[in-house]
Amino acid sequence: METLTRIISSAGLRGRVLNEHQLARLVEGTPQRRYNLVNRALRSGELVRLRRGLYLVAADVSGSWPHPFVVAESLSPGAYVSLFSALSYHGWVPESVPVTQCITPHVRRSEVSSAEMGEFRFYPLAIRHGYFLEGVERVVLAGSPALVASPLRALLDDFCLRKREWTNIGQLTEDLRIEEAMLRSIDRLALERLRPVYKHRRMQRAIDGLSGEIGE
Repeated sequence: METLTRIISSAGLRGRVLNEHQLARLVEGTPQRRYNLVNRALRSGELVRLRRGLYLVAADVSGSWPHPFVVAESLSPGAYVSLFSALSYHGWVPESVPVTQCITPHVRRSEVSSAEMGEFRFYPLAIRHGYFLEGVERVVLAGSPALVASPLRALLDDFCLRKREWTNIGQLTEDLRIEEAMLRSIDRLALERLRPVYKHRRMQRAIDGLSGEIGE
């Protein structure tokens, strides 16, 4: 086992995404020594670079890869999993999603692709200040926390991102393949709690339209 891998393992951080500042605290000596240890661990395959400055101990050493949802926030601090990724996680759409889709508090879209962890996409939305995490839940996956949108928040985020105009539930079930009974079971109070989240009037019309059909 490489020296850096032993240091990370001894600190109990084998399953964590580590940045340069964390490695600097773990590794004694000069920055050049740390640079050399990182490069040796990368060449050996014991350490994986997710993107510049972010690393992960390989599954062959740690025993398993962390869940992609856990990795997502490290790639874009403050982000949460949403859209089809969250809908699939909650069982609202019938198929799994190969890309981890997230909403980010930052102003630009970004993508990260990793041969080991897959593809991550981060989208900004027009969300009112103070409401960014409304309807977002903290879940624990394989012992590590992740932020995941509730099914309703993920659905509305999709409306917002794709600039959808409300038509009716039937159109929604056709486009997203969500069962109509599941949509009609949405709680109106939960829907109203999400009304202040979005800035655009289009989203208010969508919430009005959905509210008018659920529970009928």
